Amino acid sequence: MPIGVGRRQFIRAFGGAAAVFLLEPRIARSQAAGLRRIGVFIPTAADDSDTTTTSKAFRQELERLGWTEGRNIHIDYRYAAGRSDQYVALAQELVALQPEVIFAQGTQVVAKLQRETHVIPIVFNNVSDPIGSGFVANLAHPGGNLTGILLYETGITGKWLAMLKEIAPPLTRVALVGNPKTVPFDYFQHAAAVAAAALGIELVPTPIENADSDIERAIESFAAAPNGGLLVMPDPTIRIHRDLVIELATRYRLPAVYPFRLFVSAGGLMSYGTDQDDVFRQAAGYVDQILRGAKAADLPVQAPTKYETVVNNKTAKAIGLGIPPSLLVRADEVIE
Repeated sequence: MPIGVGRRQFIRAFGGAAAVFLLEPRIARSQAAGLRRIGVFIPTAADDSDTTTTSKAFRQELERLGWTEGRNIHIDYRYAAGRSDQYVALAQELVALQPEVIFAQGTQVVAKLQRETHVIPIVFNNVSDPIGSGFVANLAHPGGNLTGILLYETGITGKWLAMLKEIAPPLTRVALVGNPKTVPFDYFQHAAAVAAAALGIELVPTPIENADSDIERAIESFAAAPNGGLLVMPDPTIRIHRDLVIELATRYRLPAVYPFRLFVSAGGLMSYGTDQDDVFRQAAGYVDQILRGAKAADLPVQAPTKYETVVNNKTAKAIGLGIPPSLLVRADEVIE
């Protein structure tokens, strides 16, 4: 064996042993202190502004329910920062810590966790097709170690497309933008194709990868033909690169509809979607129930309770559009 290879293997082995050695005292201390252990797996970055806000809502709801970090719970966080290639390693790390319950966001993250454990209860959110993804037997009686909060049913694609047609009547083409590695692309595409046909819109599937250059190339290519718009999917990759997507939509004067308010706050045109703070609070409620003895198998998958429509009048003017009165009346917030 070459000396360099042997040395690298030794370093890897030693590094792994050192990590376990350093980790075990921390686990022992939290167990000795009687703290209940929670794992949290988020696909975005820890310092992302939206992640910070929703994570705060999650912790505040736990505290309202009687769980405070350092007093009676310990939370281990794992953030993937949009790197889908890190999902497996982070899932393995979190499961190895043996928390009593794991809270996880997004279909692909949950899928990786499910492969690592069929014992630890997992509470998910931002999952649109938990039955099709194999997470639960049915919504009313999940039957396994997973339950949580739905994100969107497929019918929402018709709502998004109708909003685009409403604000830009000449629109004839819509790019469906998302990363198939981090969002159930086919799940939304099939429903969007049916809705688009009914509205006389050509749906253009536009898969992107986890890179600025790929996003720019895909949107620039789509914008080469007239009367186009963007339907941005609820995708962790797009959330991380949202500033670029919004800038490109403005540059090419493309009306765009987004799945969350945070896009419109950052300069996007309009959104219709779940109130993410509220969804994280709902998830915290299920974590609380499991810590108090409930089984994930018996907790029905919940639907979101709050939706919101947000439009950005400044952006509409920048791309030469006026917001129709019908949309203004429905809007929960108009950003000027």
